[in-house]
Formats: sequence, C-alpha cells, structure tokens
Amino acid sequence: MTVYLPSWLRRYLTPLVVGILLIGLLAGCGQKAEGEAPPVASAKKPVILATTTSTMDTGLLDVLIPLFEKETGYTVKPHGVGTGQALAMGEQGNADVLLVHAPEDEKKLVDKGVVINRQLVMHNDFVIVGPPEDPAGVKEAGSSAEAFRRIATQEALFVSRGDDSGTHKKEKAIWSQAGIQPSGRWYQEAGAGMGQTLNIASEKGGYTLTDRGTYLALRKNLKLDILLEGEKSLLNIYHVMQVNPDKFPDLEINSEGAKAFIDFLLAPETQKIIGDFGKDKYGQPLFFPDAGKDENSLGM
Repeated sequence: MTVYLPSWLRRYLTPLVVGILLIGLLAGCGQKAEGEAPPVASAKKPVILATTTSTMDTGLLDVLIPLFEKETGYTVKPHGVGTGQALAMGEQGNADVLLVHAPEDEKKLVDKGVVINRQLVMHNDFVIVGPPEDPAGVKEAGSSAEAFRRIATQEALFVSRGDDSGTHKKEKAIWSQAGIQPSGRWYQEAGAGMGQTLNIASEKGGYTLTDRGTYLALRKNLKLDILLEGEKSLLNIYHVMQVNPDKFPDLEINSEGAKAFIDFLLAPETQKIIGDFGKDKYGQPLFFPDAGKDENSLGM
C-alpha cells in the first residue's frame, strides 16, 4: 500500500524518522484490534519559525512560544539563525513565518512576493561594546562611523559576526560610512551568533557591534562595556511576516499557523509582555513593543 505524508511533514522530518514512521504505519495496517477507538483527528501542523539569534539568546521566545502554543494548539519549531539565513529559508519555502531585523532586505522579499503580511513588532538598538580600558578611544567618538575609524586606526581587535545576520549587515554599513574596508589580523570574523560573538570579544579583549538585548542578557559573564550608544542610525527594528503559500504550492506552507503567530505577536497582551521583558532582571526592557506604529516615528 502507499502511505502518504503531507509535504509540511516531509519538510520537517529527517529521512530516518520518516522511514521509522513508515515501518510503524505499515506494520499497523494488518489488523484492527477489537474495541479500537475511532481515529483521532490529526494535530495541527507545526509552525516553522525562522528568526534571528537575538530573539533566542535574550530568552524572549522562551517566554512567548509556550504562551502561543497553549493559546492556539500549534507547535512552533524555531530556527535561530542569522537574519540572512532566516530570509533565505523563507525564500526557499523552508519556513512558514519569519521574525527578523533587516528592513531593506525584508522589503526585497516583499517586492518579490515571497513574503506577505509584513508587520512591525518591536525594536531595540545596536551598541558598540569593548574592553573597559577602551584602547581605541571609542567613548570619545562622536558617531559609530568615527568609532569604527578609531578602531581601525589603532588596529584594535574587532570581532565581527561575519554571518550575514542583521547585525552583520548593520556593521558592514557602518564600515562603509567610515570609508574603511576592514581587513588584517585585527579584524576577525566569528561566523557565529550574537551570544558566541560577544563571548569571543570578551575573551580576547576586543570590540564588537551588538544588539542591546543580547548584551544585557549576557552582561554578567562579559568583560565588555557599552562604549557608544544612542545614535539614531543604530535603531534595530524587528518585523514578522508570512511566507507566501502561493509561491510554494508544492510545499504546503502553514499559512494559517503563520498568521496565527503574527496575530499573537501583535496582540496587546503579547506586546505588553514584550515591553516588560527584562525589566525585573536587568532594570530595563530588552525590547520596545511597536505594533500599530509607523516605523518612521520610532526614536531612541
């Protein structure tokens, strides 16, 4: 007999697990036990979420996902990767919903019709951190571009994420504004998420660019201080969006689950949780809720 597995399940399960399931299904097809209960309706398809590492490293999704699952009956399968990778997952139809922070690249996917229902969720900001002794004099810099020029001039160690994440994209934009193409032994690419990059910079006494939320969440274990902050261009804005099911008719994108997740993030109750997250532990919120706001109205 032929056993059919829906494409959403094939996307998620490894070939080994699929094989085990097939064997179990075939073995169970021979006989029906007396008094067997009627088949139970299948569970809702899981929602595959591709998101930036900062939403995971800060612990925000550890709070939000269980609430969403309890409220809706969906299961969320989060993939915490750099924003570039998260957007690529969306473009390949390997996710149902994206929560990312690279507005210009997000708009490109909107224009291509790859994603729909793009909504502003929250923001925090980027900061430049480094060793307390600040050998490059970043504290005296008047802008992020000047701070980067000071680091390059002194050839002070700078640890880049180097992973095409939203933070990495912002870092490259600042180097461009500074008129510098960073290279040499002083410039090291971690190829890692924000948490790991911060740990490397701390261990080696280097500088890096980070979102404030991840830094605050890990600060007690870091030998790094915030040396430059508050610049308008350092706003870090997060949007959520659905992958367009019409672009991937053979993959059964979980459109209903994706929309439910977006609606949940934008709900007033969830926005309050986002705004309060981190206050008790760090003395300040890690994110600021923005549902329904105009992106151009956001400030530091």
